[in-house]
Amino acid sequence: MHRHGGSLMDDIDRSLVNRLQDGLPVSRRPFDALAEELGLDVPALLVRLRGLLDAGVLSRFGPMFNAEALGGALSLCAMQVPAARFERVAALVNGHPEVAHNYARDHRLNMWFVIATEQVEQAAAVIAAIERETGCQVYDMPKQEEFYIGLKLAV
Repeated sequence: MHRHGGSLMDDIDRSLVNRLQDGLPVSRRPFDALAEELGLDVPALLVRLRGLLDAGVLSRFGPMFNAEALGGALSLCAMQVPAARFERVAALVNGHPEVAHNYARDHRLNMWFVIATEQVEQAAAVIAAIERETGCQVYDMPKQEEFYIGLKLAV
């Protein structure tokens, strides 16, 4: 049994996390359908979801869009950040709403993040702003081809 302060989840939490990996039902009230599937009421479902987010069991909950199909851009970016400045630079990078996620890596290029923009031209502007704010060069690696890998991690 888990109440999100530790590392274990109860069976309902596991079912919720496993089910979320398949996406939400497409409907006017997707939480109603999901709650019914899991044998919960909507308020209980939302409390569990918030608990999983607050505990860091889930790092993010939100839609995934195909930026290019909507006229935008998607780029994988990397930076070489001095260790002493890493947390401050990460905060600056993550302060941009276009930054979808950010990862530390054990490599010369030790910070990797994804930029998703609504318009193609915005990507260069975000990268320039990050370089200005951090004093670090951003290596931009825009997506050339997309591959779908249906990775699901059963918990």
